[in-house]
Amino acid sequence: MVPTIFDLDPYFDRIGYKGLRSPTEAVLRQIVERHALVIPFENLDVLLGRGVRLDVEAIQHKQVRSKRGGYCFERNALLAGVLRQLGFVVTTLAARVRWMVPVEISTPRTHMLLSVKVDDVAYLADVGFGGVGLTAPLRMETDGEQPTLYEPQRIVQQPNQRLLQAKISGEWRDLYVFTDEPQEPVDYELANWFTSAHPASRFRQNLIASKAHSDGRYVLFNRELSAYRASGIERTTIDDPERLLEVLAARFGLSFPAGTRFGAPGSAWPS
Repeated sequence: MVPTIFDLDPYFDRIGYKGLRSPTEAVLRQIVERHALVIPFENLDVLLGRGVRLDVEAIQHKQVRSKRGGYCFERNALLAGVLRQLGFVVTTLAARVRWMVPVEISTPRTHMLLSVKVDDVAYLADVGFGGVGLTAPLRMETDGEQPTLYEPQRIVQQPNQRLLQAKISGEWRDLYVFTDEPQEPVDYELANWFTSAHPASRFRQNLIASKAHSDGRYVLFNRELSAYRASGIERTTIDDPERLLEVLAARFGLSFPAGTRFGAPGSAWPS
């Protein structure tokens, strides 16, 4: 990811942001929320065999001009570039995902997140975690629960790391652990290669898309579409590949030509 100028006007048009462009907490909150509500999380280029590029031009072309989404390296790199151009102090970090991972299993640092400073106060900003992702920045230096568009979340200070948790059905669930060690672009290139190309990567084995909406979240995992709302969870099985294209367009804003097929390498349909 070679530093360059981000084209702010198309980005703000894409996310529907018409507010101020100053490095304040209010601006940070508005941009993070709009980004989360408009640009979806998705790994479809991995399944299409296109790979994932992390240079600035590719990031902007895919998510802004082509109105696609991406996963953490793409989504948070876009957000980081925009925030820096607005005058925010941004440090890129890495995390080990703990969501739905048994405690005895170790995970690599394959998630990108941001530390954003506003008036010497550090905030966690992350628009790249699929499923139970952040829709608001969180203050780093507190263990107390903090509100988001949906469930409360919190950052727990641990001896050598920080733990992000979400409160789901009254229970605190682990999302990921991270440290304050800054990451270089080459660190993400290496992690991106694993997540997009290694046969063991879950992004090579599954179709995954998620998007925040004003009334809740939609999460697509292979053939199962889940709608998470205050009233409960609705799950639907998608039984036809053309229906999948309709769902991607209607729920995630992702348009593909008729006949497009996704799946693990060598298959034509999510397992």
